[in-house]
Amino acid sequence: MELLYVAVESLSSIFVLFILTKIMGYRQMGELTMFDYINGITIGSIAAEMATSLEEFQKPLVAMIIYTFVVWSLSHLTSKSVWCRRFVAGKPLIILNKDKLYYKNLKLAKMDIDEFLVQCRNNGYFDLSEIETAVLEFNGKLSILPKAEHRPVTPNDMNMTPETDALVANVVIDGSIMYKNLHHTGKDEKWLRSQLTSQGVKDIKDVFLATCDIQNKVTVYFKIKEVFKEDLLS
Repeated sequence: MELLYVAVESLSSIFVLFILTKIMGYRQMGELTMFDYINGITIGSIAAEMATSLEEFQKPLVAMIIYTFVVWSLSHLTSKSVWCRRFVAGKPLIILNKDKLYYKNLKLAKMDIDEFLVQCRNNGYFDLSEIETAVLEFNGKLSILPKAEHRPVTPNDMNMTPETDALVANVVIDGSIMYKNLHHTGKDEKWLRSQLTSQGVKDIKDVFLATCDIQNKVTVYFKIKEVFKEDLLS
């Protein structure tokens, strides 16, 4: 009987957690503030306690609702008030600007020089002299503005006007035709099969992924069953 009770409470806690998550809203992990992260862990812990509590579940449920209400309220306040947003989430810190490294801002961010260099390398910059400004965002990520002579060339720099790009449509996934996506491209199954045949497809089940771009170009990725054994990344 206890196992049945735990099963019911587990399903209930999952349902409640799902509803509360919907209320709080979705954000990518990289966009979570430290406060959001800690609250997420706490709410998850309370949900686990609710699922395994054999005596009472009302207290964990009330605690989950209170935590969710606080998070939702703060989210509403931070969207309305700059001061509140900076107080809860923090504000960006300029770590490097015009070849000057700001030691005190590193200290405020609880970051040492090695961590800063690692984040620079993760952004593709191995030489600090290539960086105009480095800003540590409130989510812990480093935003880098390269110096003018080191930034990538854009079409505007070359007085070019490229055609507008668009998302490609996945018309075949794991051997199955995605008819809704195919219809969105303005083509039909007969056209798709002729395109696949022209690229050497004998059986559509052999296609792992096929995409169609705005120019109606079909790109086919076959199912490769062999294991790639060359270790090129270590």
